[in-house]
Amino acid sequence: MVENAAHPVGGIDYPRTLMEFDDWFSSEAACVDFLRRVRWPDGFRCPACEGTDAWMTARGQQRCTGCQRQTSATAGTIFEGTRKPLRLWFQAMWYVTNQKHGVSALGVQRILGLGGYQTAWTWLHKLRRAMVRPGRDLLNGEVEVDETYVGGREVGVTGRKTNKKSIVAIAAEIRGRGTGRIRLARVEDVSAESLIPFVQTAVCPGATIRTDGWRAYNGLTGAGFEHQPKNISASGDPAHIVMPQVHRVAGLLDRWWLGIHHGAISASQLDYYLDEFTFRFNRRRSKARGLLFYRLLQQAVKLEPVPYKKLVGGRPNPAHQI
Repeated sequence: MVENAAHPVGGIDYPRTLMEFDDWFSSEAACVDFLRRVRWPDGFRCPACEGTDAWMTARGQQRCTGCQRQTSATAGTIFEGTRKPLRLWFQAMWYVTNQKHGVSALGVQRILGLGGYQTAWTWLHKLRRAMVRPGRDLLNGEVEVDETYVGGREVGVTGRKTNKKSIVAIAAEIRGRGTGRIRLARVEDVSAESLIPFVQTAVCPGATIRTDGWRAYNGLTGAGFEHQPKNISASGDPAHIVMPQVHRVAGLLDRWWLGIHHGAISASQLDYYLDEFTFRFNRRRSKARGLLFYRLLQQAVKLEPVPYKKLVGGRPNPAHQI
């Protein structure tokens, strides 16, 4: 298996089928070796001194010849400290990426036999954190931006007001008549202080941003974007005609939230689920399911470990970096 970072090849860089998956990862040693290849595609690099020379210890750790630090394949990744076999982690990632519409913690617990719901829930949240990396693959070209609301019904609340719902900002690329890639984030409110930073972390500078004319977006031009607002009420067209891409995404998000998770997502955990929805939406046309497993693993080894107690609290900043 030769690493090909630019253009991974099925059957060479990643398994294409479940049969190949079982063959490649038939042992824990094979999983650890593959993880090293993904983590250090250009060869080992010491996390302490950046040294490239190391030798393997009897415990399977790489000892830097420069600073003498010993580093395992899982150290400093989301797999650090796990008591479960790495092979089981790989099976979880394969299962998650091969389910087109999403999975629940209960489903992962039953399929993999993890033994406890808390373990399955923790694993899923760790993987969701790896599904969208901050500052990577920003949207470009023409992009629609709007907000939607996630939560139960509210009586007597209109417009952009809400009493208990979570506000989710949406950015969606326009690709012909269809929708390209998307980015989502939970925001504190619909003020410029919340929405402009969201656009800056989701869209490349210089891109064309289409909005519905909400005044909070007026600062987009000063932030380095070409802003094209359109007053929906004055246009005479319904919102889903004027802003079709974001409304499509909002509708699919609502169906996904209710269908897969039955509306049982707390506000503090919503960010993780938005990342999963984004991951699945942006790769909805992918036929190489093994490549999704490979990409998720690439991103997982670049994330620092996060314990269960921190996952329960959710992201500290609602307007998190995308």
